[in-house]
Amino acid sequence: MTRTFFTALASVSLLALAPTGSALAQDSDREQESLANPDSAFKGDGRRASYHADIERTERGHLIGNPDADTSLIEFVSYTCGHCASFTREGEGALDMILLAPGKMNLEIRPVIRNVLDLTVSMLVQCGPVDGFKNRHRMYMLSQDDWLEQARSAPASQQALWARGDASARLSAARALDLDDMLAKRGTSIADINTCLADEDAALALIGAGNADRDEFAVPGTPSFALDGELLTSVHSWDALQPVLLERFSTRPSTSHKLGVQDPES
Repeated sequence: MTRTFFTALASVSLLALAPTGSALAQDSDREQESLANPDSAFKGDGRRASYHADIERTERGHLIGNPDADTSLIEFVSYTCGHCASFTREGEGALDMILLAPGKMNLEIRPVIRNVLDLTVSMLVQCGPVDGFKNRHRMYMLSQDDWLEQARSAPASQQALWARGDASARLSAARALDLDDMLAKRGTSIADINTCLADEDAALALIGAGNADRDEFAVPGTPSFALDGELLTSVHSWDALQPVLLERFSTRPSTSHKLGVQDPES
């Protein structure tokens, strides 16, 4: 069974990027309806809350925020996807402050495994206490440019070794790209890191969860999003997601049309 999973994994190009959607056109009305505008539809009720610090492990990822929130968003990510890193920089902090903290929405982050580096980083992100997941996730996303460039510059023989996808390949990639050191600097011992990376059951679980999401949602690329269990069509960036959330939470009618945003169904 292990060989079947990793044979399929190795057939994917080490650093291939999945298709992503293009950002929606910007206009002046969107600037008025943005998180930067205190009069936008995202404006909170002034109460302080901290649901954005609540994190729990799920069958296919990690859930951040109020588990009983009326609205749920799933974020499908690949750790080798540049657009995913852009979304982390541009959108995740805003979601924390405006929608997750007050408990209006929860966010589940689910990894999509496209290659051995996705698998390696996904295993490192879930290595350690659950409440540290978000910090580990953002650490690897925000440093992606550095370690991914190192991977692209690695000798072909080293990339071929990594493409096997087994435990020794994951350990080799983590060591060569300093991925293990990054986590060790946050207090996880190298011994624990190596144990996480060598866990074949955990590797198979990640691959299986990603396959289940492909079957259920037909995820077309990364990042992609599902709102309340429905995949959002052609939404692959913060610029594209923000007007969808504005419409979902706005008390004013036809917000998305005011912004010049097409309905996902149209």
